[in-house]
Amino acid sequence: MNLNNLKVALVHEFLGGTRGGQEEVLKELHALFPDAPVYTIIADKKHLPDEYRRWDIRPTFIERLPFGASHFQWYLPLMPSAIESIDLSAYDIVLSSASAFTKGVLTQPHTLHICYCHTPTRYLWTDAHSYIVNRRFPFFVRAFVQPYLTKLRLWDRLAAERPQVMLANSHAVAARILRYYQRESTVIYPPVDTDAFSLGRGEGGYFLTGGRLVESKRFDLVVAAFNRLRMKLVIFGCGREERRLRAFAGPTISFTGYLSREARAKVFADASAFIYPQVEDFGITAVESMAAGRPVIAYAAGGILETVKEGITGVYFPEATWECLAEAVVRFQKMQFDPPRIRAHAETYSTARFREEIQRYITHAWKTYKEKNSLP
Repeated sequence: MNLNNLKVALVHEFLGGTRGGQEEVLKELHALFPDAPVYTIIADKKHLPDEYRRWDIRPTFIERLPFGASHFQWYLPLMPSAIESIDLSAYDIVLSSASAFTKGVLTQPHTLHICYCHTPTRYLWTDAHSYIVNRRFPFFVRAFVQPYLTKLRLWDRLAAERPQVMLANSHAVAARILRYYQRESTVIYPPVDTDAFSLGRGEGGYFLTGGRLVESKRFDLVVAAFNRLRMKLVIFGCGREERRLRAFAGPTISFTGYLSREARAKVFADASAFIYPQVEDFGITAVESMAAGRPVIAYAAGGILETVKEGITGVYFPEATWECLAEAVVRFQKMQFDPPRIRAHAETYSTARFREEIQRYITHAWKTYKEKNSLP
């Protein structure tokens, strides 16, 4: 079946300078359907990557509001309406990449809506309590935010019923989809550009961690552990937590800030191991480390349990404490790992694998939907 004959639309939450797992999925979906328009709540044109500027991007009315692109979070109460305002009646297939709102688009009976769910909306479900604490809202703001999140949770639950098909980016996410949305989903792991990394031997004499430096990533545990161990640690990335981390980091800990893709590949290849202290839906940075042949020391929770193989591609620490992490680092130093074997495992999550799986799935889903609904 030739999917190129179909009218396809892509829907993505927000477009700007951030490049994470969701954006990698969108990039591959757009490569599969290069003529498909990309609908999004906002597109921050000042920070769009160059490759996005050639796309047919169609933002909602929120972008036209005062500070709509730069401070879109202010318009949280309007986002369900913004998503529902997108007219998708002309399309055969709608592919939404969702971590919050995009699963809630409205489609016609002749349209197949496939939602690739990165996670049920975190601040409404799994992080419902820590969200308000970590954001450090003053008490008078909390009094407003909590009732609104309750209302938004009801919309989110109903919105999850709208796609005909749900995909999940890991079995951990599939379990959350079942718990919070009472829906079955099919797991297709997200794409990782394993070709961007070359096999390393960890000759730099340091451990590595990094990414978006925010509270939920728990880099504070890593800093605390390496302060006690007095071992060399390199932290890459930027974020609002960076200043606090720098303030209590000891002399063996250094920060690189933002790194280009080439510089990241180099710093991964030379690291003894990559430290992964957070709970994530999948964990692309851990797979990137393995693509460089370097093992991962990971907190045993979330999607990382599906990608790191104990004793083969890394080790786990069972409790989210600096003491438990430090013990895992000491244990790791007594172990031997095979870099080519680690890289071979990482390649099972490659971009090429994702392209093949997602195209095969969409083709099958459309054929099934067309036959079931007697579409021409």
